[in-house]
Formats: sequence, structure tokens, C-alpha cells
Amino acid sequence: MSLESALQSLKRGEFVLLFDSAGRENEIDMVVAAEFVTPEHIARMRQNAGGLLCIAIDNNFAASLELQYMHEILSESSMPNKEMIMGLAPYGDHPTFSLSVNHYQTYTGITDKDRALTISEMAKIYNLENKQKKFASSFKTPGHVPLLIASKGLLAARQGHTEMSVYLAQVAGLTPVTAICEMMDAETYTALSVEKAEKFAKQNGIPLIDGKELLEYAKVN
Repeated sequence: MSLESALQSLKRGEFVLLFDSAGRENEIDMVVAAEFVTPEHIARMRQNAGGLLCIAIDNNFAASLELQYMHEILSESSMPNKEMIMGLAPYGDHPTFSLSVNHYQTYTGITDKDRALTISEMAKIYNLENKQKKFASSFKTPGHVPLLIASKGLLAARQGHTEMSVYLAQVAGLTPVTAICEMMDAETYTALSVEKAEKFAKQNGIPLIDGKELLEYAKVN
């Protein structure tokens, strides 16, 4: 599936499936641009993916909100048992987790409606003047949607779903904020295989992008 069809899909507010690489997490995420997220998107990610639904954001945007990585927040805290703090994951990268949030107008924060509100409102802040003030007044933490901060150099620094999805949104000319969720397999109790993801993609008319193709594109462009 070409990169162009994936970009068109994102621009229409539809899903893209994104495979990082066999040498990394070896996982496929369902990805949608956060600015278009509706409760229906959340329901579909919950039913068809089933992993952890997160918001991936551009590094500059995170800096403007004065956000830090969770491992940094914990390192600087008075938390005991600092040896528990995640260093590198088994696949060799540091985690991109920051705070987890709920929009202040949500109730429990976990319903399809609540998470859609949290995600879409997060995307809206990107275009505001005083981002930090609006963020602090509109969101509560801890919440039900983890924020993931893309690395500064994007794909040059880290080749995770966080960076790849934010890069895709950038190339599509969209707000660099995405909703991503890993696809799980209820038969094997592991991550969905590429073969099964390809079948799902064909049946549902969703473009499937290989991380390798994205990295090649990024090198050239």
C-alpha cells in the first residue's frame, strides 16, 4: 500500500495501520489524526485493536506545554524504589510516556465519548496562542489517556509508533497529534501478526504502512 493512500486516509479522518519493524516492537498500531477523533473511532480501536489507546504529540508541542517524560518526572520526584523507573525497553528504546490525562468535561474519562473528547480537545490546543495555560486549565491528571512525547529528531532519533504517527500527520499537513492503539490477537494472546493485519487491512479498506517505507521516505525528504 502506497504512502500516498495512507496520507489521504489520514486527511479524511480515517485509519491507517502502522507497522514499526520486525526488529523492534514488531507491532501494528491503528492510527488516526487526533483532530478528527470521534467516539466511533474510539469504539473501533477498542474493538479491533484492543491495546493501550494513547495520544502521540510532537516534541515542540510537548515543550510548549511544559511536559516531561514520565521517567524524568519520577526521577526528580521523592518516590522511593527509583530502581523501578523504566530505562530502556527490551527493544532498546526509552519509553515516550508522559502524563495521562482526562479533559475536565469528562465524567469517568474512559468511555468512548470521554476519550474522544480528551483526544480531540488535545489536538485543538496545538493551534492556540497560550497553549500551556489552556492545557493546564482544560486537563486533569492522572487520567485515562496517556500522552506520548515524540523524540526531538522524530525518525532520526527513534523509530517508534509515537514518532512514525506524528511524522505521518506532519507529512499529511495535519496537526502533529495522533491517537494510536496497538493491535492485539485474542487467539494467540500476543500482538497481531503482520499477516493477520494485512488481511484486516484488505477487508476494511485501511492502508497498512511499513515503517521501513516511512524511513526511506523520510531519508529522501
